Amino acid sequence: MTRIRVTVWNEFRHEKQSKEIADLYPDGIHGQVASFLGATDDIEVRTATLDEPENGLPDSVLENTDVLTWWGHMAHHEVLDDTVDRVQQRVLAGMGLIVMHSGHMSKIFRRLMGTNCTLKWREMGERERMWVVDPAHPIVEGVGQYIEIPHVEMYGEYFDIPQPDQVVFISWFQGGEVFRSGCCWHRGKGKVFYFRPGHETLPVYYHAGVQKVLTNAVRWAAPTKGPYPHTKDGPNYPAIEKFVVEK
Repeated sequence: MTRIRVTVWNEFRHEKQSKEIADLYPDGIHGQVASFLGATDDIEVRTATLDEPENGLPDSVLENTDVLTWWGHMAHHEVLDDTVDRVQQRVLAGMGLIVMHSGHMSKIFRRLMGTNCTLKWREMGERERMWVVDPAHPIVEGVGQYIEIPHVEMYGEYFDIPQPDQVVFISWFQGGEVFRSGCCWHRGKGKVFYFRPGHETLPVYYHAGVQKVLTNAVRWAAPTKGPYPHTKDGPNYPAIEKFVVEK
């Protein structure tokens, strides 16, 4: 069995600066995400963080990554532009990208979307009911009609993103807002999934439903036969058939 090679990326700053967050995620948010993704037989996991050389994502890592998951919040501006360039090119060549929660404002997500990716937010720990609106989509396999999370940070419309290829979840919050909380796009040969849940001060990544969705999303985003390389023949591509140009 060929395993899906996943790199779980996290800026890993909140956990270093806040005891409350460190107590909640003692191995970092990336450690918690990696723990449940790596518990399945078909997924192989490594982690990477912002303060590692080349932001933890040199070519040697990306070339051995089928799906990259991304969590960032307070240090989007510190991600190197060269890193964004490398990740973008890998997505266009076939690598899957899963952007979580506040990663909507990351450089890479905004680059791939081509919009501001802004939204409304409110941090009160209210209830979220995340409804499945595309029950045939593989990302929601085994989920049921909805996922309910008791305490979350609210994200509300308008979410400034390009029209998704598929919307698989729409959330309702206790305060009355709604939000497109699970959205899919194709970029080049790669697939991109944005998934809203995941605030750093709340135990969202311990929620079984959230874990199920992210595991399904990795399988959906994975390239069929690994990332596709760019053609090496250059822009002047040779003809497949022999022909004579009439003058």
